[in-house]
Amino acid sequence: MAGAAGPGTGPGAAGGDGDDSLYPIAVLIDELRNEDVQLRLNSIKKLSTIALALGVERTRTELLPFLTDTIYDEDEVLLALAEQLGNFTGLVGGPDFAHCLLPPLESLATVEETVVRDKAVESLRQISQEHTPVALEAHFVPLVKRLASGDWFTSRTSACGLFSVCYPRASNAVKAEIRQHFRSLCSDDTPMVRRAAASKLGEFAKVLELDSVKSEIVPLFTNLASDEQLQKAVGPKITLHDLIPAFQNLLKDCEAEVRAAAAHKVKELCENLPTEGRETIIMNQILPYVKELVSDTNQHVKSALASVIMGLSTILGKENTIEHLLPLFLAQLKDECPEVRLNIISNLDCVNEVIGIRQLSQSLLPAIVELAEDAKWRVRLAIIEYMPLLAGQLGVEFFDEKLNSLCMAWLVDHVYAIREAATNNLMKLVQKFGTEWAQNTIVPKVLVMANDPNYLHRMTTLFCINALSEACGQEITTKQMLPIVLKMAGDQVANVRFNVAKSLQKIGPILDTDALQEEVKPVLQKLGQDEDMDVKYFAQEAISAVAQRLRKLDFPVKDSEEPSGPGADKNHFLRPRGPGEDTGKAHRERAARVAPEEAVGAARFRGTDVAKGPAYQLHVHTETHLPNWKLQN
Repeated sequence: MAGAAGPGTGPGAAGGDGDDSLYPIAVLIDELRNEDVQLRLNSIKKLSTIALALGVERTRTELLPFLTDTIYDEDEVLLALAEQLGNFTGLVGGPDFAHCLLPPLESLATVEETVVRDKAVESLRQISQEHTPVALEAHFVPLVKRLASGDWFTSRTSACGLFSVCYPRASNAVKAEIRQHFRSLCSDDTPMVRRAAASKLGEFAKVLELDSVKSEIVPLFTNLASDEQLQKAVGPKITLHDLIPAFQNLLKDCEAEVRAAAAHKVKELCENLPTEGRETIIMNQILPYVKELVSDTNQHVKSALASVIMGLSTILGKENTIEHLLPLFLAQLKDECPEVRLNIISNLDCVNEVIGIRQLSQSLLPAIVELAEDAKWRVRLAIIEYMPLLAGQLGVEFFDEKLNSLCMAWLVDHVYAIREAATNNLMKLVQKFGTEWAQNTIVPKVLVMANDPNYLHRMTTLFCINALSEACGQEITTKQMLPIVLKMAGDQVANVRFNVAKSLQKIGPILDTDALQEEVKPVLQKLGQDEDMDVKYFAQEAISAVAQRLRKLDFPVKDSEEPSGPGADKNHFLRPRGPGEDTGKAHRERAARVAPEEAVGAARFRGTDVAKGPAYQLHVHTETHLPNWKLQN
């Protein structure tokens, strides 16, 4: 939210100091607490821009504490924040100040959503390498200890992924404490914590001294799960006589979490068995237990197995795969748990190398359709990302008959991330199947959406054209796509019109000079006179790009054709709006849909919000403080 106005702190005051360039940065900061999720997400993705503008000191003393105090948001926003902070060391002053990034990441490592915690741990692991040994013991190791002894299981599971990165550079006394914490987590009362510890057992063993491996890690293994590093260390004889029986016990353990941890290691264990007699060992001593887990009562066990079982096909060969593994794959494709079906589909390339995918196609289709329509948007997103792989393996005829309609349906999904992924998916499919296929199959269906009553769907048409134009080439872009874009320049919704300008700038390099001069430029000039400020701005940006391209092609450009007047001045674009100009909620909604790379240029200031009553303005003093984020009452 924007802050209350104060003397000498408004946009005019900052402009008086000659620092208009910070207005869009201030807006990005303001949007960190905006009620619109997409605005918050866009701003989080621009944290590096904010930090660069604020400088290292204000980033450390103001921005990071603010982020630490507001770790309560949608999972999508928190995920983006956790990812951004992993690359922030240089923005807070370098390795000497890397510890400043630990508080917000520590908070993120304790949230409920698994993907957010995993990303926070990944960033913490990255930052740990930038600590000196002294700073590591002073700041990073205490963080690991706090997480390992936290009241909530979420913090303890996150701690499991941090032991191996801080252990090698710690002193002997601290190393002993770290090993003790790890042992405690391996016997934690919460099954999820024990599972997390099991998954990091091998990684931790790699950095331990040999004596510690023998005295501590091997006993832990018999209680948790198999690990390839242990197998290599103890040799084939002990592996066969001790580790295999222990692994069998883990696969049928009474605790579901232990079975899941063991199931996840099935492929690793099989790969690291002695080559001589490996197939016999797997068929006789491992596969019978695996078959039981396919119908396990716990979905985490089935999901863990589904993520690795396809890899056994390359180890066992074609005949064994068809006879013994194929029935298991088919059963998992019909499993009631979406994660199980998704894990099988995501590893189809393994079995395709051995037996081909056609034998799975009849069971594959229903599973794909159900995942494509799953209520969880992350499940839908995951299946979209695997669609190009599936398309290449199933072939164009099967795809057109069975899956094409799904890909088009995703373009009108109510979640923006799904629509964006669906657009990228079309581009990858064109690259795989060719321009002729695109011209006959995809492009006509995309262009029909330009007449959709929902303006979001009309904008999706433009996004698709942006993605498809380069893959389709000049002829298809000029003859089929360009006329639709030009027609949409007259759309009643300003969001659509300024995206038309952006699309014309995007596809400009693909068009020839005649199309640019005779068709594109007149439309852009008209948009440059639009009543909406956003439309004017992006039209002028596009006009500049078109003029530059024409000059490169030695096409004469008159001075009068260059962008001129207030609309072409980016600094002018940052000025406060006048009483008669477009303001309020409609503007914020448009700014929310500006692509992240233009967030600084598009979301540059705020005016009067008619929905909330009193005027509110964004203020930033470049030397003393961040703006307030509260409304003026």
